[in-house]
Amino acid sequence: MLTRADSLPVIVENFLAHLEKAVADDTDGLRALFHDDCYWRDVLALTWRITTVHGRNAVVSGLNEHARKARPRNFRIAQERTPPRNVMRAGTDAIEAIFSFETADGIGSGVVRLTPDANDRNDLRAWTLLTTLDEITARQQPEPPPKAYSRDFRGPNWLDVRNATAAYTDRDPTVLVVGGGHAGLSTAARLKVLGVDTLIVDRGERIGDNWRKRYHALVLHNQVHVNHLPLMPFPPTWPTYIPKDKLAGWFESYVESLELNYWTSIEFLGGSYDASAKRWAVTLKRGNGTIREMHPRYIVMATGVSGIPSIPAIATLENFKGTVQHSHQYTDSEAWKGKNALIIGTGNSGHDIAQDLYSAGAHVTMAQRSSTMVVNVEPSAQLPYALYSEGPSLEDCDLITTATPTALARKTHIALTQQAKAMDQDLLDGLTRRGFKLDFGDDGSGWQFKYLTRGGGYYFNVGCSDLIVDGKVGLIQFADIGSFTADGAKLRNGETLPADLIVLATGYMGLEAMVEKLFGAEVAKRVGPIWGFGDGQELRNLFARTPQPGLYFIAGSLAQCRIYSKYLGLQIKAQELGLIGS
Repeated sequence: MLTRADSLPVIVENFLAHLEKAVADDTDGLRALFHDDCYWRDVLALTWRITTVHGRNAVVSGLNEHARKARPRNFRIAQERTPPRNVMRAGTDAIEAIFSFETADGIGSGVVRLTPDANDRNDLRAWTLLTTLDEITARQQPEPPPKAYSRDFRGPNWLDVRNATAAYTDRDPTVLVVGGGHAGLSTAARLKVLGVDTLIVDRGERIGDNWRKRYHALVLHNQVHVNHLPLMPFPPTWPTYIPKDKLAGWFESYVESLELNYWTSIEFLGGSYDASAKRWAVTLKRGNGTIREMHPRYIVMATGVSGIPSIPAIATLENFKGTVQHSHQYTDSEAWKGKNALIIGTGNSGHDIAQDLYSAGAHVTMAQRSSTMVVNVEPSAQLPYALYSEGPSLEDCDLITTATPTALARKTHIALTQQAKAMDQDLLDGLTRRGFKLDFGDDGSGWQFKYLTRGGGYYFNVGCSDLIVDGKVGLIQFADIGSFTADGAKLRNGETLPADLIVLATGYMGLEAMVEKLFGAEVAKRVGPIWGFGDGQELRNLFARTPQPGLYFIAGSLAQCRIYSKYLGLQIKAQELGLIGS
């Protein structure tokens, strides 16, 4: 029995000892360690899946089933990591501890949260349990020592070898990563460490162009300490909010420092899978128009949540004789000084573009299509990242974040949204007076769950909301537009809203549309929905093997990609070693 009379390390060590014995041979003993309402999240360690199980019966059954093959053992408090401590998670007081263990295939880390039994406050049981794989040891040969480059003045030097390696004139990569933003770089860095030959391709002319070529004023909306890439943290001298060009430059440095293979000015035209050869045939179009066919074993689509721009069919818009752009085409505001701009859409992009245009001296009006969540970028929008300021290392914060099941994360975000609303009440009241339609997500679960389910529908206020409240940026409802004319929009009340520029900040189509375009309808149907939550508590077809062999997807924030690129890489390595199938 675990009791609060003991010290936290003793409590945790006792639990881990009971857990190790129970998963080996004692179903009844395992049941006694968990609450009825408990969660087990496994990230590859026992199941080779990213999966969450809820409820004691399901947790006990799942642990027993998978422990027979995985043979978890040597559970112990992880040394040199954050020690066991009392925390508040999802409104519940718990003892939280990081532990290490081994399996038949590798070495893992986990997090357990213990809370009192409802009938006996001194009896502590597991509320949540996380098991993750950190390293594969089965069938893995030790890495050879780094190659010493010859000092032969007539032989190839380091740069010659790097250029030859990255040219792929004599081989195909094992993994082709499509997209060279933070998702693609994180994935390639993880695979590099695992010794898997990987090539990144991106349509940009220069590494980092996916940030560099965006609008002039763009700055990240969350703080620097949350956004590190794997292996190479940002320097401590960096600003709290990273400017786009600084991040773009870091991407170039990252590729150079880690010796990642990266081809620029490449359009990925699509591919087909040969099930017998277990390889893809893909077509790449270079910037000079030449074609290269490759045959990688795996493709990782790292093009982000945003796929093909969503351009709605807007009646009578063809009458407008000015400039119409989708938000992804917008770059700068100087050309529109003194002119009239209409922004259709009130998400982050719409607000940021409106503010950029206003700052350049344009006359700006926003047209709201649907209700939108607004939260001040500081401090309200930073509330979900409080863990990363509590003191644990980045590695420990990432593991603790991974240990929170979706249902409990949702509960946490409902509470944080209420807190943010109270902090931002004056701003929200001002927006309501101006006619701005607000919402706070399903069940009030806030911006992060809006992002995880639909990829948008919110705005981090960095000043545009204040401009709307003050009447400096105009606001109409899209439904109030009767028709478009050559010179702008005619409202239903008879007024004409003049415009020289219309920006469609209307978001992007789902990744399913991109899959169908690049791989065909059959593959798209086989894969199914990507992003958002299905019947389980995990994102659909993200970071894990999909129903289409050899095809992976990675998307999300810098933090998400830093965390889950590790597990995506481990799955590919495990497939290469024959530990798991497709």
